[in-house]
Order: sequence, then C-alpha cells, then structure tokens
Amino acid sequence: MTNVSLKAADRTEITVLVDNYIDIFVPQATPVDHRLLFDPCRHLMAEHGFSCLVRVFSGKQEHAILMDTGLSRECMAWNARQLKIPLGGIEAVVLSHGHFDHIGGLPAAVSGAGRQVPLVLHPDAFLARRINGKNGIAELPGIDAVALKKAGADILGREGPSTLAAGRLLVTGEIERTTSFETGMPGMEMFDKSAWLPDPIRDDQAIVIKVKDKGLVVLSGCAHAGIANTVKYAQKITGTEKVHAVLGGFHLTGPAFAPRIQPTVAAIKEINPDYVVPMHCTGWDAINQFMAAMPEKCILNTVGTRYIF
Repeated sequence: MTNVSLKAADRTEITVLVDNYIDIFVPQATPVDHRLLFDPCRHLMAEHGFSCLVRVFSGKQEHAILMDTGLSRECMAWNARQLKIPLGGIEAVVLSHGHFDHIGGLPAAVSGAGRQVPLVLHPDAFLARRINGKNGIAELPGIDAVALKKAGADILGREGPSTLAAGRLLVTGEIERTTSFETGMPGMEMFDKSAWLPDPIRDDQAIVIKVKDKGLVVLSGCAHAGIANTVKYAQKITGTEKVHAVLGGFHLTGPAFAPRIQPTVAAIKEINPDYVVPMHCTGWDAINQFMAAMPEKCILNTVGTRYIF
C-alpha cells in the first residue's frame, strides 16, 4: 500500500452524539475533553450504539463529517437537536461498518439536507449477517440501499482509502490485519452468494485526521480489525508515526474478548498516543485496564462530550 496524501488540519473537533454511556456530572479531565455545562432541561440519550460529528478546520475552512448513526432511528437525531447541531450542515456520512448499532439513524442523517449526501462505506456493509452463538442464531438488521437513496444518500462504495474534507480527513477503507491477537469476532457469519460463511468484517474502517504539529487522530467505530491494527495501518498509509489520539469503540467487551484486553492495552501503550478515549463496545473491564495502564492519557467518555485536538 502506497502512502495516502493526507493534508494537515489546523485542528479537529469530535462531538459524541451516541455512545453506551452518559453521566452529566463527569468533570473535564484533560485539556482536550470539553464537557457540557449542567443543564437539567437538556435530555440526552445513550444506547448501545455509536455516532460522532467530526469537524475539521484549516484556515477559514470548516468541514463537518458524520461518522456512524447509532442503533435506533431516534437517538442520534434527538441528541443532535439537544446539542443544537444541524444535521443538514454535514458534508458527508462515513459508515465504519454495516452493523446494526451504527446504521439506525442513517435515514435521519441523509434526509434533512435538501440535497444528495455522500455516504462513504465499504461494499461489504450491505452483506446479510447473523450471529451464530451458543444461544442460537440471531439475524442482524441490515442496510436498505434503495430506501437510503430515496431518502437522499449518494452511496459511495470504496474498498480502499479515500479522503474527504478537501483532503484533510482520511477514510482508511479495509484495514490490514497483522497482529496475532486481534482475530475478529467469534460467531459472526455473512451470506456470500449462496452460503453462510464466517464473517471477517472486511468493511471495518476508521477515520484519520492529521493535526498540524500534533500527529494523527484515529477514530474507530468498533475496530473489528483490531484497534492496534487500525492505528498501525493509519500510521502506515499516512507515513506519519506520531499518534496524538485514539478514540472510539475497541470491541473488547464480553468473555470471548477478555484474553485480548491486556495485549491490546500493551500495544496501544507502545504506540504511545497522547490521549486514548475508549467508547461503545470497548467494555467496562477494558476501559478500566486502559485507565490503570495509562492514567494520564485515558479519558472516560460520556454522550455529548466534545474533544478538541
């Protein structure tokens, strides 16, 4: 893979619209996490889902990109209204992958702009999927491409890396998997042509911004490719070693992922970002281990927090 030409941004702001956790009394912990002022009339919601608004600034230019849209049809749009964020102003939507807890608010995200809104995703995001576990088979809700086009989505299926925000925001595309311990999600299956097969979740991708004089900011949805793989791949394709922040879901929750927590924490600690913000599917055990291993760098996220890098 040759390097991608990613222009440096002056700064980026990431506002968390959907996450699993909310606590209106969590104070600011570092210079980068900006918490909402206490307001008993502001009613934010949390759910098992993920969505962030990413703003990228360069000179007088500002770009707004939405990453993922949460689990339900309501939560992301409701929280955006509570935070006075107009979804009609977004430049594009990036889908980290096609799982149900990231796609629920897609119709709301693309229907309010009065124009076709680019929706950047990997083609595998449209696959039929299910979880085949010890409690049986559970089919997962998928993406209705026809309905989304009618709602206003301009669907852009891309397997490889691409850029948005005038070349200052990178969508990684499919991520290389090189670590020995990040081995995907057990029990996931996809319907490919004529049969159900193990699903490597090839559509998993991340957003990367290179902030001037600070380094890379890497934002993952679930990191099914592995968060260490994700960051290493971002370093590789941008040709940038310094990592300023790693945020998003790291998918380390539940017994099946418990053995991966310590090697993941060790790998991220070796990469040595300035900040780590585990969210969504990272899981409470893993969040606590990150907190213990990187106490000055790990930040507890809550819905509505705005990170400025």
